[in-house]
Amino acid sequence: MKNAIVVLAVLIFGVTFTANAQEMGKFRVGLDLGYTVPMAGGGGVLFYLEPKYNIKDNMNIGLRIGGASMVRDLVIYSNSDDGTAKVAINGSFVLTYDYYFKTQGSNFAPFVGAGLGWMNFASIDFDTTVDPEDYGTLSGNSAFAPVLRAGFEASKFRLSLDYNFVPKSELINTQGTVIGETGNAYLGIAVGFYVGGGKWRN
Repeated sequence: MKNAIVVLAVLIFGVTFTANAQEMGKFRVGLDLGYTVPMAGGGGVLFYLEPKYNIKDNMNIGLRIGGASMVRDLVIYSNSDDGTAKVAINGSFVLTYDYYFKTQGSNFAPFVGAGLGWMNFASIDFDTTVDPEDYGTLSGNSAFAPVLRAGFEASKFRLSLDYNFVPKSELINTQGTVIGETGNAYLGIAVGFYVGGGKWRN
């Protein structure tokens, strides 16, 4: 987790380009696909669809619609066994803000951004050394999720890292006792493209 935050921080604070980006008042739509790195261990895939509006030449706001399917570690309190849990985030809806940096005469534009959204969780499938019938359900099926992200765009292509601060979920058995937990926070690594947005201003 510390390494992921350090990488994100370097991208956010290490950019020293002159601010200047797309045309104000234009709409754009992006599509990203990528890989997830859950902070609890494991991995998975993600997809994002994001319509955006350029409020200024170097800023835009948008709605990131998408989700992620992940396999991640599950910690059981009652014994020393850890397990894996396949958990899908059925949907995420995140209001986003991005700030762009650009050099004169170039289509390469680093950006930093943030967002706040709502994530819905699907059911969980277990693969552990403990009898699955002893398990119940995860606490909560949705949560607020702040997001930090950074990356770059080159012409109409985009590469981004985003860290999703999703709260942990407790594992509750059929008697209502908390018997374990799993982390929901994850780092997303995505590539994609967008259409619209006008032309880059130099």
